[in-house]
Amino acid sequence: MNIRLIKKLDAVFGFVAASTFPPPVHRELSPSINSLLLIRPGGIGDAVLLAPAIRLLKNTYPAINITVLAEQRNAGVFTLIPGVDRLLCYDHPRELLQALRSSYDVVIDTEQWHRLSAIVARIVSAPVKIGFDTNERRRMFTHTVPYSHDDYESLSFTHLLAPLGIATETVETVTPFLSLPDTACSKVADLLEPLCDQPFVTVFPGASIPERRWGADRFRQLADKLALFGMKTVVVGGKDDSRQGDVIVGGGSGLNLAGPTSLPETAAVIHKSALLLSGDSGVLHIAVGLDIPTVSLFGPGRAKKWAPQGGRHIVINRGLDCSPCTTFGTTPPCPIDARCLRDISVDEVVNAVTMLLTSLGTIPSRCCKRDWIEMA
Repeated sequence: MNIRLIKKLDAVFGFVAASTFPPPVHRELSPSINSLLLIRPGGIGDAVLLAPAIRLLKNTYPAINITVLAEQRNAGVFTLIPGVDRLLCYDHPRELLQALRSSYDVVIDTEQWHRLSAIVARIVSAPVKIGFDTNERRRMFTHTVPYSHDDYESLSFTHLLAPLGIATETVETVTPFLSLPDTACSKVADLLEPLCDQPFVTVFPGASIPERRWGADRFRQLADKLALFGMKTVVVGGKDDSRQGDVIVGGGSGLNLAGPTSLPETAAVIHKSALLLSGDSGVLHIAVGLDIPTVSLFGPGRAKKWAPQGGRHIVINRGLDCSPCTTFGTTPPCPIDARCLRDISVDEVVNAVTMLLTSLGTIPSRCCKRDWIEMA
């Protein structure tokens, strides 16, 4: 799917349709909720952070049947989320038609800004339609929910359950909230065999836009320093990240698994690692969902909304006056070459990685804590 094209269609067709389509008739929620449609377009990160809301729904309504209408690019995430009974993709016309022909007790559109998904929610047969109150899309719902850029995104998604009578203000995210298929774990065990059970850090160097890329050369320097103390590096990502992976571990400091692994297999690699190092990405949230420690690099993205929380996570963020600049998934071209990320040094990241591993007791057997701290 051409994401830029979809955004342009949304800005024109979506705006017109959401502004002129008649609003649904407001109806009260039935005490019995048996079926629910969750609409989740977008990338991997949004899909991962929807998992706690799905768990809360299942805990509140154990017999509920949950259908997710996703995109092909994020559909794989829902194979890792317990509680999803049916998965459809709205960029597959036949599957979109199946969703439109079905009836539900509730439909929840979890998209934050764009309007096309709200129109789908309006068309779907359901007496109760819930979504964020961010623009003209509010007209497509029977119940709207405020959206804040200062809320962690997982919490924003649970707020969508408030019209169902589910109290969400005191909800705490319990980890892990993702599960791994046995087939993925088995394949990854074979892929990691060359490491001979040595501890390793997983690195995801990719990003959807240049402004969020720290650079393969910097990751290479980090991998080389970690290798001096017995900590290997395993690179994960898609086919587009494979060349970066070759650069990062080209000196024999680890393995490049970017490209040949599926999303569940990538998650299984992360699950076996001591820590994930990543920029602001969907892969970062997979690590959070598996309860794996992380060091993340933030700049254009909104750390309040997307950065992992808790003592098992370190967020490096320069906090420049122009940062964050991303709003509802759109990042403008940077006139200063993304200084917010470029100013993060290799030594600073090495220090964060080693200090976190030290605090968690994840130290290679032939190293001492003092060596790690002095190296950084």
